[in-house]
Formats: sequence, C-alpha cells, structure tokens
Amino acid sequence: MAQSTALPLTLATVIFGQLQNALDLVASPCQQLHQQLLDRLASFFTQPTTPQATLNLEHDLQRLLTECGRQILETTLNHLESGTPADAPKHCQRQGQDYCRKNHKSPNRGGIASLFGIIPLRRCLYEPLQEAREQGETAFAPLEINLGIIAHKATPALAQRVGLLATQHTEQEVLVILKRDYHIPWGVKALRQVTAAVSAGLDGYWLAAVTRRVLAWLAQASNSRGRHCFVLSVGRDGIMLPIRGEKKYKEGAVATISVSDRRGRRLGTVYLGAMPEPYQTTLSAMLTTLVQDILKEWQGALPRLLYVTDAGYHPTVYYEEVLQGMEHPREVGVRLKWLWVVDYYHASSYVSKLAELLFAEPTTGQAWARRMRGLLLQKQGVFAVLHSAAFYHAQKAFSAKEEKAYQEAYGYLLRHKGSMSYEEYRRRGLPIGSGVTEAGCKIVFTQRFKESGMKWSLAGGAVILRLRLAKLSGVYEEAYEQFLQNLPLATMGTRYHQHDQSEQNAA
Repeated sequence: MAQSTALPLTLATVIFGQLQNALDLVASPCQQLHQQLLDRLASFFTQPTTPQATLNLEHDLQRLLTECGRQILETTLNHLESGTPADAPKHCQRQGQDYCRKNHKSPNRGGIASLFGIIPLRRCLYEPLQEAREQGETAFAPLEINLGIIAHKATPALAQRVGLLATQHTEQEVLVILKRDYHIPWGVKALRQVTAAVSAGLDGYWLAAVTRRVLAWLAQASNSRGRHCFVLSVGRDGIMLPIRGEKKYKEGAVATISVSDRRGRRLGTVYLGAMPEPYQTTLSAMLTTLVQDILKEWQGALPRLLYVTDAGYHPTVYYEEVLQGMEHPREVGVRLKWLWVVDYYHASSYVSKLAELLFAEPTTGQAWARRMRGLLLQKQGVFAVLHSAAFYHAQKAFSAKEEKAYQEAYGYLLRHKGSMSYEEYRRRGLPIGSGVTEAGCKIVFTQRFKESGMKWSLAGGAVILRLRLAKLSGVYEEAYEQFLQNLPLATMGTRYHQHDQSEQNAA
C-alpha cells in the first residue's frame, strides 16, 4: 500500500512546489508596488489634511492598484502554458480540421484588453495545413479559446462591460470611457468587433433567460392574494427609425410581456424588438415563440391572457392570425382565450377627431369630447359615443375630405367596440391602456437609436438592439454567463492541469 501511494504523493509534492513558485511569481507585482504604496501613504500623513490631498491620494491609490492588477493578470495568463512550445502537442484537430503547432510562441497582435488595461499575451499558435489555409481557414490559439477571449481582443469581464456600455452610449462615448477608465485605446473597428461578438453570443441564451424570468413572476403572481385573476399581458407597437440609405424613416417594432398579480399590480415587464422589415415577421415569430414557451413550461393554472394594443395594422393582424388561433399547451384541439383590449387613449384620440369634425366652435367640440371620453369608461359607453356622433353628423353637411375623416374615426370605434368594455376591464382589475408598450418603444429605441444625427444600418442596429433588450429585460448577466459556459473548449495543457479531451461544446 505504501508503494502504491508513493508515486502520487511524489507528483503532488512536485506540483505543489511548482504551484507555490507560480503563486510567488504572480504575487511579485504586489511586492514591487509595496514600497510605492508606503511612500504615498507616508506623504499623505505628513501633509496638511485637505480635500485636494484626499482627492490626490484616492487617484494615486487607484492608479497603483490598477497597475498591480494589470501586472498580476498579465503574469497569470502568460504563465498558464508551458514556456516551451515543444511541451505542447505538435498536432491537433479542431472542428474536424488538422492543425500544426508553430515552433515558437506568438504574441497576440495589439494585446488583450482587460478591466486593468491592455496586457500582452504570448501563446502557442496552431496553423491549418496548407490545403485548409487555401480554403480560408485561419490559425487559432487554444489558450485564447479556453480563456474565453472575445473577438481575439477582450477578456470576458471587459467584453461584458463593453456590451453594457454599448446599450446606453454612442460608439464615441464608449471609446472615451474605455480610454478614461480602463486605459484601452481602441478604435471604432475593435469596438464593433467585440460588441458584435457579445451580441451574437447572447443570441442563443437571452430569450431562454427571459422565459425563466417571466415564469418566476407567474409563480409569484399565482401565489399572491387578491380578488382578481393574475394576468399575462402582451402588447406590441411600432416606432419610426432613421435607417441609413433610406429617405424616409422606417417602422421598427416593439413587443412587451408583463405579469400582474391578483391585486392588479404589475410585477415586471420584458421587452422584444426588431429592426424595420416588411410585415414585422421577425418580431411576430419571436413573440409567438416566447409566449408559447412560457405557457408550455408554466405548470400552474393558466393566467388570464390579455392583449393590450392600439388597433393598428400589425397589432390587429397579429391578434387575428396568431393569438386567436393559438392552441392550449395542455389540451389538444383547444384554443387559448385571449382578451383583446384596445387602448383607451387611442380610442379617445378618435373621439377628439370626431369632435373637431362635428363642431365648428372649438370650445363646444372640446366639451363634447370630454363628455364622450367619460362615457367610454361607462358600461356600453362606446355605443353612446357612436349614437351621439351619428346624431350630430346627420345635422351637418360635410365635404368629401371631412366625410372621409369622419368615417375613419367613426369606423375605428365601430369596428373595435367589442374590445372597448373599459368599465368591465377596470372592474376586473385589468389595464385599459397600452402605456407599458408605448413606454417600451421609448426605452428600447428612442433613448438609444434616435439621438441627433443618428442613422442606422439594419445589421448594426440589430447588434445594439439585442444587447439592449437583454439589459432592459433584466437578463443580460444571466445570458452572458450562459454564453461563456457554453463556449467550446480546445485541447491544451497548462503547467498544472492537462485537458485530455478534444474540443467540446457544452450542451
């Protein structure tokens, strides 16, 4: 038994000794900066205590500690691989392609950006065979892959921060922040590469995270106390966006999913969106998939299903062609019952249009409109509005243009009267306005996409939009962690741990 354990114990002792040497090496920047810290603190203690002295001390400490962190990170990452490339395998395979190791370590061009600044990284590089190179295959560094270096330029932590900055700042603002706070002198090209890589990385995970978030709200709402049914509410709307190469603005699309408890309190909202495209097919597909996934995974009693929008073209088509035919997740052949609430404030705007047409005197029209908006909130109120409008319409001669405008406003109320039972909706604790979705248009698009002078390409806008939707829905960090955890790993050996499996993809 003693002989059988002798070799492992010997190896463990050797590895421990090597590891201790590495830890001493990595800690050396702290030791080197130790005297500088002491000198700076001694200077502070011996100077008069003033606000300016405190400011200078804090800035100096931040600079010294950041430099210490940069040196530690640089030493650590460069120490992972053996210093001798010959210790690494000469040949390897990646995605079914054969690669051959270069005989010397190569520096990453431009260094790796981190939260502590730029660090140089020397690593073993594997090149494809000649035939593969002719087909466009490029070299790769196993160390970079396993460290999770994003776009060959940024550590995972720095890339995560860049993605968040891009959700609320212009490119130039992000570049200024990176230079000022992290001493990273990137240009627009590098910034776009990292931002696009983070956005693409979230693509497979953020909607699943959104589903889990809504399910958690449904559980909270189901267990709440109150006299109403808990509600899953869906809305969608459009917003005009400045698109590069287009003379006119094009309509982007936003959708929201909210959960309200039994007291009618909204527990939270998640956001979907798509850049302009004909018929808004991307948003419709995304919204449908998300709603179906949520209802399929929800195990409790189904919530009341509410669709709150204006009655524009896209919201109406979506209700008629998708929601009305959506099947129950647990009962074959049974359709879900969606209640469509046409936004009260849009309906009121048509009442105001009628008032302008029916009354020559503005004050009389305003008084009538005010009365009719109040009637809309009463039982069968829309019928009273229509009856009153028809009465005054019969007493006035309209021009062709006025008649067309009248028929448009009157027809809107008439066509959608079945979705305007506002008195009943309020009695049941349901919202009567699509303010959540309209606000969604503002926070998803207006605050980031419509600053002075901005114009967007569809592809560039989609990159920022995905990041922004994940952040606004509260799932950015969760989705980013899922992305990192599922990045493929490459076969490589470090000084202290040997990966004996080929490149793998996490499930």
